[in-house]
Amino acid sequence: MRLAGRLIASLALVAAVTFLSFRVSPVNEITAGFLYLVAILLIATAGGLVESTVASLVAMLCFNFFFLPPVGTLTIADPRNWVALFAFLATSLTASQLSARAKRRTREAMDRQNEVEKLYSLSRALLLADATRPIGKQIVEQIAQVFEFPAVALYDRAAGEIYGAGFDDFPALDGELREAALRSQFSRNENSRVIVTPIRLGRQPIGSLAVRSAPLSDAALQSLVNLVAIWLERALSEETVNRAEVARRSDELKSTLLDAIAHEFKTPLTSIKAVTTDLLSDPAARLEEHQRELISIADEGADRLSTLVTQAIQLARIEGGRFQLNRGSHFPGSLISAVLRQMKSLTDGREIKVCIADELPLVSVDAELVQMVIAHLIDNALKYSPRGAPISIGARLSDGRAVIYVADRGPGITQEEQSRIFDKFYRGAKDRNLKGTGMGLAIAREIIRGHGEEIWVRSKPGEGSEFSFSLPLAPPSSGE
Repeated sequence: MRLAGRLIASLALVAAVTFLSFRVSPVNEITAGFLYLVAILLIATAGGLVESTVASLVAMLCFNFFFLPPVGTLTIADPRNWVALFAFLATSLTASQLSARAKRRTREAMDRQNEVEKLYSLSRALLLADATRPIGKQIVEQIAQVFEFPAVALYDRAAGEIYGAGFDDFPALDGELREAALRSQFSRNENSRVIVTPIRLGRQPIGSLAVRSAPLSDAALQSLVNLVAIWLERALSEETVNRAEVARRSDELKSTLLDAIAHEFKTPLTSIKAVTTDLLSDPAARLEEHQRELISIADEGADRLSTLVTQAIQLARIEGGRFQLNRGSHFPGSLISAVLRQMKSLTDGREIKVCIADELPLVSVDAELVQMVIAHLIDNALKYSPRGAPISIGARLSDGRAVIYVADRGPGITQEEQSRIFDKFYRGAKDRNLKGTGMGLAIAREIIRGHGEEIWVRSKPGEGSEFSFSLPLAPPSSGE
């Protein structure tokens, strides 16, 4: 209807020029041709190529009929007037096409500018997004508002959620959005005027976007999709950071509480240990046999509880970020010897084989913490090995690192348990009747990792286990 109206207006303008030039103020054919060209240029500027082309053909006929002799007929007597007529027609058609092209390019430039302004407005609006609301919902609302789309829907693959506004047939669109994200396919439904496009970050699809009646260029649509992808990824990154921060604070609080509680246990444990030790070592104390047995049980319980509290404090410090190394230069053999002296009461009656390689270099370690690791590995070997089976302890040089190992002849560890044995509080199925909390190997791993090295186990069921850990060598100039 609008095209028909513009055609009628164009023909009316040609008719007006004809009437004025032929009846009101008669002019010659040159002036008439010029007036027709001006009218066609005005039509091309105000209308389009169709209107200007029709006006050119009608103006040619009027020019021939009213101004070229013989006037009043569509015939031309002078051959030169044929040249003039076709020159007029070619000029008018060319002028109308150039004018229409210029107008179209101007309109396209304005459309691109408008799209860029809308994309900028969307980006600015998303910068002010409410952190307490889902970013997908806010993206849908802002796209619908800024681009004035009647319906928008967004599928966030990471969250598994679909956010929409304006769509009545939402269930049917749900599957289409998920399919577009899964297969990374673009689709356009001409009947419903809905465009569904995948959202990719690099080559990885992270969702899909559906819009209805979107008069956007392909470049603008791709820019919109890229903008949505950036904000979805940013929201996911922020959520990951927030979760990590919450987890870190939770671990810090847990470690602080554990440290505080463990320290509170230390004072009464020290008092209990002092009393039991005094009673058991004082020859003047006249204790009956069952009394001495009960006090011995209490003394052993105090020792065990003290060990557990010490491990809890150490684990709390490690997890709370208060784990510091006081490094010094030490020989691996001296570290092993110091531990064996401390554990002499536990190793009496057991066969301990010590094998330390000759001329081992110095290692740069926190001696107290490394000795704690060695002591725990020896204690484990004593627990799991049969009474008469030997325990091997040694140190060697391997790939530029000092390696300390403790081997036993116990029942061994399955492959499945080897992947979990260094986890906090983990105890194997065969450990249920043994004393311990499952913290020792976890603490040992963190101590060795704090030195920048690793601890590992080699074991087969029925063949025993060998726990090994590496230590960094001291600089060549260091001394004991």
